[in-house]
Amino acid sequence: MIHPKYFTKQVATLFFLTLTIHPFAQKKELTPKSFQDSIQNSGIQLLDVRSSGEFNQGHIAHAFQADWNNPEQFKERTASLDKHKPLYVYCLAGSRSAAAQKWLVQQGFETVYNLQGGINSWNLEDLPVEGKKEVKQISLAEFRASMPANKTVLVDIGAEWCPPCKKMSPVVAELSKEYPVIYVDGGSQTQLVRELNADSFPTFIVYRNGAEVKRIKGVCSKEDLKKILEE
Repeated sequence: MIHPKYFTKQVATLFFLTLTIHPFAQKKELTPKSFQDSIQNSGIQLLDVRSSGEFNQGHIAHAFQADWNNPEQFKERTASLDKHKPLYVYCLAGSRSAAAQKWLVQQGFETVYNLQGGINSWNLEDLPVEGKKEVKQISLAEFRASMPANKTVLVDIGAEWCPPCKKMSPVVAELSKEYPVIYVDGGSQTQLVRELNADSFPTFIVYRNGAEVKRIKGVCSKEDLKKILEE
């Protein structure tokens, strides 16, 4: 016969192990309406794990984008997210975001919620999305013509849905007090981005007297940017 004292202790230990081994013991998949209500809270992060092409066809407002099927891009962009803040993820139908959710938890993200059924279910509930904006494409010639003459200029190529770009915003703002800065919205100016060979965001290009002299990609320090501006 098991003594009640030891039985209670065993049950408590088993309960603790269950919570430890199963991080998804609590509900971590939300219906579209619950998902919508939750992302209205301040201090949350919203991540679209589809490709940029899918994202540009319609996405939930204020979402960052990192393509789960592009491992290098996904790791680079999610590295700039805060592991201590709630993270809400979605894809087209829910499978990619479920896989991303599992990986993110393994990387140390404390709270990750997945949109059940993805944006397909979101659309079936007739919930709001932001679509692709029709933006006049700037040609490479027009871009070069806009460059201030006889000056060193920093060109910042990024997108509002790019986590590393958002992380770099304060650094660029500080540098703009010392150097001219031209921002290129890579999310809409896709033609110019291709012609500039900016294959990842953010990309920083230094122009001197209208000619490119140096470039650097990804998250970097103010000192790193000043160095290439002053070389």
